[in-house]
Amino acid sequence: MYDQNPTLEGIKTIDEAQQGNVLFKDHWKTSHAPGARHFYIESYGCQMNFSDSEIVASILGEAGFYPTRNIEESDLILINTCSIREKAEETVRKRLKVFELVKKERPGTMVGVLGCMAERLKKKFLEEEKLVDIVVGPDAYRDLPNLIGGAEAGDKMVNVLLSREETYADINPVRLESNGITAFISIMRGCDNMCSFCVVPFTRGRERSRDTFSIVAEAVQLFEQGYREVTLLGQNVDSYKWENPETGELVTFAHLLEQVAWIHPDLRVRFSTSHPKDMLDDVLHIMAKYENICKYIHLPVQSGNSRVLELMNRTYDREWYIGRIEAIRRIMPDCAVSSDIIAGFCTETEEEHQDTLSMIEWANYSMSYMFYYSERPGTLAARKYPDDIPEDVKKRRLQEIIRLQNAISLRHNQTEIGKTFKVLIEGDSRKSDQDFCGRNTQNKMVVFPKKAGLKPGEYTHVKIREASSATLLGDIVD
Repeated sequence: MYDQNPTLEGIKTIDEAQQGNVLFKDHWKTSHAPGARHFYIESYGCQMNFSDSEIVASILGEAGFYPTRNIEESDLILINTCSIREKAEETVRKRLKVFELVKKERPGTMVGVLGCMAERLKKKFLEEEKLVDIVVGPDAYRDLPNLIGGAEAGDKMVNVLLSREETYADINPVRLESNGITAFISIMRGCDNMCSFCVVPFTRGRERSRDTFSIVAEAVQLFEQGYREVTLLGQNVDSYKWENPETGELVTFAHLLEQVAWIHPDLRVRFSTSHPKDMLDDVLHIMAKYENICKYIHLPVQSGNSRVLELMNRTYDREWYIGRIEAIRRIMPDCAVSSDIIAGFCTETEEEHQDTLSMIEWANYSMSYMFYYSERPGTLAARKYPDDIPEDVKKRRLQEIIRLQNAISLRHNQTEIGKTFKVLIEGDSRKSDQDFCGRNTQNKMVVFPKKAGLKPGEYTHVKIREASSATLLGDIVD
């Protein structure tokens, strides 16, 4: 988390704002010219939201707005929201109450809500949250300058129209949050997978892929600017498909992954997120072929039970998922796999919960994102299935999942002791400026003492001497 350091009484740090983040780094200079307008932005939720905020920053820059880390001097406060769980929405509502204090101290400050909550709760924001001036959905960010103009004139402005074409391919994101070493590249938007628990298809629209040329060009530009790792982002990257209008050639995700890997051996390539039904062997073989494609796959299982998976409309069963893990291990024995897991989905029995625990144990996940089921209005599950698992049961099952995953993560990391990994140095360790930190190809965080002559953005080899469930500790070796 980056520190916010506001002085206005009642403003919380971003750490206190839970999963949020402020999109500003010191290399972005705030303008103090007379009449300069400033925007302040917070992002919550998935990596796609953080990537979208970089697009918003670019659009606002073209409209004459400068970024600021100081909320007190902002003319425009934006919050990029997530609707995936109720807790995320509660966090946003708390932040809006904080922003209300800013408006009282600085009359004329505009407040805008972006992203998935904006699309889902547009009417509620305008009618109940009186301080909100602008509501903008994920496909309408190009309209921000017009919406800001209307808000300055005193109107409540909203645009949450979804698009079948918008990919923002021609917009050069402003890497305000970046460490200058790693960056996100959005390769597609929306989702066609109608998982019964998920609001994404309703808040982000239908799936559409960005053209391959613009993706590769963005990756090339990042490498030339000194970045050494890119993460290709999509709700389901494995279903990426783009047809070249001139040649008719169909570019799949495997083809795209290879083209990005070709850019330079020193440019690491990651991707997220994969869907088990679309994670086919062609992608795995491309990953195995190139050393600079990281050996790490985030493959959400959600549940280890086939009946529950059917209720979730995940379009695969336990056996299919096991087959995908087996294929990963066969083609890339050194590949780490992480997952998403939901505890206490509608009608889940204790026996079915045990199936999830057994899947976690068998799959040997390096880590997982774990939650208990939170019913989202408008989803298929909310319409068809009773949310009938008591909250205390959901929480107990979740704690069992967390305890098991933590134990597996520790065991997973302890097997790395004595091994040597190539690590991309990302910067100083959070705990000590005498140590560097970076990730290995399996996406594991490695912390190690600094060595003269090395700097962020360079690769080094680190031999692991100690491990926790979250971090590997080691020393640089020649």
